[in-house]
Amino acid sequence: MPAKIPRRTTLVGMAATFSTLAAKPVYAQGMGTVLITGASRGIGFEFAKRYAETGWTVIATARDPAMAEPLKALAKAHKNIRIEKLDVSDVKAVDALAEKLKGTAIDVLINNAGISGGSQNQKVGAIKYEVFDDVMHTNVLGPIKMAEAFAPHVAASTQKKIISISSTEGSLAGISARPDVNSIFYRASKSALNMAMINMAKALKDKGIIVIMLSPGLVQTDFVGDLRLPIMISAEQSVAMTMPIIARVTMDDTGKYFRHTGDLAAW
Repeated sequence: MPAKIPRRTTLVGMAATFSTLAAKPVYAQGMGTVLITGASRGIGFEFAKRYAETGWTVIATARDPAMAEPLKALAKAHKNIRIEKLDVSDVKAVDALAEKLKGTAIDVLINNAGISGGSQNQKVGAIKYEVFDDVMHTNVLGPIKMAEAFAPHVAASTQKKIISISSTEGSLAGISARPDVNSIFYRASKSALNMAMINMAKALKDKGIIVIMLSPGLVQTDFVGDLRLPIMISAEQSVAMTMPIIARVTMDDTGKYFRHTGDLAAW
């Protein structure tokens, strides 16, 4: 039977869902090993924290672990967290980590690392194309390479899931509702990520690997700077709502793109 994903909720319902999940932080399919890229801050950090608290073995990666003080403190408090240095845009570094972790079964791989490129670098008439390369390498090439390099690790696990954090900013269906035009790089990268992961889902299906894209919602982190909107949620709320989705998806859901509320995202 296909996984039952919660229907779209109102903001009131979302708050109630968060309250329920906060009270019951142990998720559907039990404990395992999760690898999270970009775990030094924001959503990635909260994923690492939540999974560690529920007893999972957490492999948390960061570009510069020496500077990731909150993550180091979290690992000190939770012995089931292992920190690894990784820049996902560096294919050799990804291969090296995959080799280092050879023989380690990874139940859930969360491709979370991403960059926005900065709005000032994306204004038409003054586009900085070298920044475009950085955004595409991090947001698209990185998840592709992670999925390819770690497919054997995921295939050897019990849950066999690859989750790529996308964004509704990459939605072709919803772009007309968004007046901001200074995020060409970021929006293009998330659209490309979705297409790449749909292809990856097809390529890895015969290995029993489930691949989904997941929009975390409009999350209040340093990633969005000073932006303040009524619909924004905290990283804690986002992760509390998305972890159950990750736990529930099955092979029937591979290649699908979910919003943090559990319904399918148009893109």
